[in-house]
Amino acid sequence: MSLIEGRTGSWEVVIGLEVHAQVVSHSKLFSGAATAFGAEPNSQVSFVDAGMPGMLPVINAVCVRQAVLTGLGLEAEINLVSVFDRKNYFYADLPAGYQISQFTRPIVGKGTIVLDLAGGASRSVGITRLHLEQDAGKSMHDQHPTMSYIDLNRSGVALMEIVSEPDMRTSEEAGAYLKKLRSILRYLGTCDGNMEEGSMRCDCNVSVRRPGEELGTRCEIKNVNSIRFVMQSIEYEARRQIAIIEDGGTIRQETRLFDSGKGETRSMRSKEHAHDYRYFPDPDLLPLILTQEFVDEIKAGMPELPDAKKARFVAEYGLTPYDAGVLVGEQENAAFFEAVARGRDPKLAANWVTGDFFAFLNKAGKPIAESPVSAEALGGLIDLIRDGTISGRLAKEVFEAMWETGKPAAVIVEERGLKQDSDTGSIEASIDQVMAANADKVAEYRSGKDKLFGFFVGQVMKATQGKANPALVNEILKRKLAG
Repeated sequence: MSLIEGRTGSWEVVIGLEVHAQVVSHSKLFSGAATAFGAEPNSQVSFVDAGMPGMLPVINAVCVRQAVLTGLGLEAEINLVSVFDRKNYFYADLPAGYQISQFTRPIVGKGTIVLDLAGGASRSVGITRLHLEQDAGKSMHDQHPTMSYIDLNRSGVALMEIVSEPDMRTSEEAGAYLKKLRSILRYLGTCDGNMEEGSMRCDCNVSVRRPGEELGTRCEIKNVNSIRFVMQSIEYEARRQIAIIEDGGTIRQETRLFDSGKGETRSMRSKEHAHDYRYFPDPDLLPLILTQEFVDEIKAGMPELPDAKKARFVAEYGLTPYDAGVLVGEQENAAFFEAVARGRDPKLAANWVTGDFFAFLNKAGKPIAESPVSAEALGGLIDLIRDGTISGRLAKEVFEAMWETGKPAAVIVEERGLKQDSDTGSIEASIDQVMAANADKVAEYRSGKDKLFGFFVGQVMKATQGKANPALVNEILKRKLAG
């Protein structure tokens, strides 16, 4: 158990997350209006989205399918009967004065996510529910000095609200939860997980208590739009609550916002209760009734998900759980690795993909689809290492040139004369020169200073400009130094 030390002793942080994930679909939850990001304001709005009188919502079957698929990916119960409710509240960007959501009977029930934690540890976090609901529009307060503008493009867009149990105890676990959830959603193709564009947003419920005591009063931090900010907001909020209690105060249940510029949360409004929203079944929508055959058909077409892929990479390729976890985090990375590893040493392939390749990709800020080095090209470089054409050290130089020029490894090796020297005669000649120039160290080595062997290897590699085959250098050196 990870605890925070306050002035008066240890505190446990209790965290539950509510994630709003925008459903990947071409049209909205109850209308045929488009959902493309970045369109001109108010250019993707139907009469239903605008809350016009007499307009009737019609459920989007694609969104239903995506919700069921997501529920299956979370190993959750699929409810064959669910109900849409009206959640009543007023916002300027909510034209109807209510949001169509699900309350008492959601489409997806309890499930589980397994977190991948530091040091190879893992733990399960419960999923309470997943329900479908429509998004509100967007109020813009920085477009005019005295007025707010409203963009209804987002109004009616389908959201999956995925609610966790309060099973997390640290900001790191919350970050791992969001990474794993986003990975599952992307593998399934049900949400693109782009937090910067608002297609995945997180509300954080945070409370503190003494270890073993009852749950404390929680505060909800609304609409946090990056994993880093989620972790920062939880850290700040936990310490804020601890300080208040230790000073003799009490925590007020409220909704708060996170100011990423200042790194702190601030009060937004007192926390609403369910009865404040006057939920009731939407009279325009019949209960949503699914068949088990429909659910089974979706389940049969599911892709291999991150946990299953990780287990396969460990079993099939002999990778460490850590390396396998890194590779399966994003579907594109896993596919890239498998293309590189096909017919080659998988451990060597994993080392190159998770090492130099990812390092260059991150430094350039490029997605894997824009990499100047393809999986085929990286595989070609590994082939040159395996057949002794170049050494592992020279391969790093070749890879850098591949990244800069886009040329295949073989071309660069040829152009720059980087081919590894495996000629025993020339290697012996270089070793003889090094030993002659360092006769005193040869004597020291022969008198028992074995650690000098590395010195001799370095001198030979320097003399051959790094081109000598390291395995041959070691073999011939050992023989000659033995005298």
